[in-house]
Amino acid sequence: MSFPDPTETFRQEARELLEQLEQGLLDLEQNPANDDLINSTFRALHTIKGSGAMFGFTAVANFVHEFETAFDQVRKGQTVATPALIEVALDAKDHIHKLIEQPDTKLAGGDAILEALRAVIDGTNAPAEAAPAAEGAVIALDLDEPTPVAVETAPAEPTTWRIRFRLPSDALVYGTNPLLLLKEITDLGPCVVTALTDTIPNLETIDPEVPYLGWQIDLTMAEDPHAAIDDVFMFLRDGMELSIEPLTGAEPAAEPVAIPAPVVEAAPAIVAATPKPAKAAKAKPAPAPVAETPAAPPADAKAPAASSMRVDAERLDELMDRVGELVIAQARLTQIAASSSDGNLKTIAEELERLSSGLRDTTMGIRMVPIGTLFSRFRRLIHDLSRDLDKDIEFITTGEDTELDKTMIERLADPLVHLIRNSVDHGLESVEKRLAAGKTPKGTVRLSAVYAGAEVAISVSDDGAGLNAERIRAKAEENGIITADQKLTDQELNHLIFAPGFSTAKEVTSLSGRGVGMDVVKRTIDGLRGSIDVTTKAGQGSTMTLRLPLTLAIIDGMLVRVGNGRFTIPLSAVEECVELPEGIEGKGRNFLDIRGALVPFLRLREVFNTTTPPEPHQKVVIVSSGEGRVGLVVDQIIGNNQTVIKQLSKLHSPIKSFSGATILGDGTVALILDTAHLVAHGQSYVDRNKSEGKAA
Repeated sequence: MSFPDPTETFRQEARELLEQLEQGLLDLEQNPANDDLINSTFRALHTIKGSGAMFGFTAVANFVHEFETAFDQVRKGQTVATPALIEVALDAKDHIHKLIEQPDTKLAGGDAILEALRAVIDGTNAPAEAAPAAEGAVIALDLDEPTPVAVETAPAEPTTWRIRFRLPSDALVYGTNPLLLLKEITDLGPCVVTALTDTIPNLETIDPEVPYLGWQIDLTMAEDPHAAIDDVFMFLRDGMELSIEPLTGAEPAAEPVAIPAPVVEAAPAIVAATPKPAKAAKAKPAPAPVAETPAAPPADAKAPAASSMRVDAERLDELMDRVGELVIAQARLTQIAASSSDGNLKTIAEELERLSSGLRDTTMGIRMVPIGTLFSRFRRLIHDLSRDLDKDIEFITTGEDTELDKTMIERLADPLVHLIRNSVDHGLESVEKRLAAGKTPKGTVRLSAVYAGAEVAISVSDDGAGLNAERIRAKAEENGIITADQKLTDQELNHLIFAPGFSTAKEVTSLSGRGVGMDVVKRTIDGLRGSIDVTTKAGQGSTMTLRLPLTLAIIDGMLVRVGNGRFTIPLSAVEECVELPEGIEGKGRNFLDIRGALVPFLRLREVFNTTTPPEPHQKVVIVSSGEGRVGLVVDQIIGNNQTVIKQLSKLHSPIKSFSGATILGDGTVALILDTAHLVAHGQSYVDRNKSEGKAA
């Protein structure tokens, strides 16, 4: 049995914690007095520090310790989470990420960040005269001098607390180091640490992965230690036994149970205070805590089942491939059973079809991820762009619950970064220009996602100046992309911004001017079998809409026949099927009246240059993509099937009518129609007829 690399496990968990930390800091900037945000941010820091020390990331642990110490003043209400503090804290978060990803590289800048953090903390401390007097404080007033007020706080009397704990049975398996936990407790103040060995079994039955030892600490400190101890055991508290009690005068604080020599040698540095010499007689057993400590579970005791588990993406991809092959085999069995008179074979085929369909849906569900996990990354981007460009920006997201295939989510990150940067840099005007145009000084960038039939539509919109058509055309002519006398529709002109090397920026900056960003967007979306719509209004803003298929693996399809060829139409794009009325002749410009709406239709026999005679009663499959609809005329509708998508080779990339292929039950190949392209092709007839005034 192979175990995952613990270092990589730490990195994965640290990335999630750093993302949580970043979101917490950005939320805290908007709501600095929210105690829940402050505590969750502090917990993220504490966890990174503890895990870093546990897995040998000493530089991470040391840096985060300083970061945590400074931020602890915010948690205690001694300072406020100002924008300046959040700015430095975000820089500190970035430095932690570098330390984790490059542990063997000596990185500079950490000391400067911590120094800036301390300076911000010191500069935002509440003035002493505004602080309320602590309980038990002695206030001395000089009646002759009215201005100064001296406050002297009476020191609290140190108290010895007895802390006893036993770790969960699976603590060692998941990498918990008891010595590090004890070190954190001994840092709180003078203490005596004693190992409790009463539950250690015989050597023959001992399990090295079970923490049989319990621990007793007599800790002396002035404050109540409950909060500090809870921080130490923050992620073990639910499954462990823990008691904290103040020692009375009758209870000895420095008379520990004798510890066997190996335990003492293994951790001599844990004892932070010198205990009294042990008595020659049998040691007096320590008093039991309030809750009786049960014996440790046997070695074969099973840990409670986890509610979630981490799985490599490669394994999910492999599972999806296997499910796809199973679907193909099931389709073949169904076809064989249909031509057989064996009732048992038909029953087995139907049962296998039901099981494979459920397995397919379950596997697809595993890969589907809410797009909100991607949207949350861009808050930091907007925060940094707002600072760098000196623009006040409101970032609004909607549709975070919309789910998309995990592979699609990962590949969408870069295109959305380019679109958002383009909206902020080119779209939103400066404060002065916005005020002159009668707008609010704060610009708005909206990021939204919504289901649109067989697709997910992701939009990036802004309320800026909109695209400048004249400048786009002039730049395209200058770069030789179009000629001076070439006529273009508004949509075609807007799409010129996706041409390689195209940029309307007047100068090259760190954000724009080289013309590579939007080209990357176009190529990535094309690779995902998606499309881009551009809408703009002068002075009101622009919207870039990415239309993407829900998944790249398996879909439900409608199998149709055109001539001797069979084709698959994504079922989620199909609205309805009607029979082609008799007497409709002509090529290309054909329309159907579907309940009062004119819908263009394409004769696929003409599109695919089919030479066989047409069927006497042809069918029309109405499909939609976004706002457009088109009818596809076919010879026969065969039925529905589960379609495993196989990507076409690069040699077939110029053929835009197909988005992929699938293997049918008889082993033949059926091409999958690209409904988005066909709908756009059909809608061009509508646009031309409107411009020519010949709509039928």
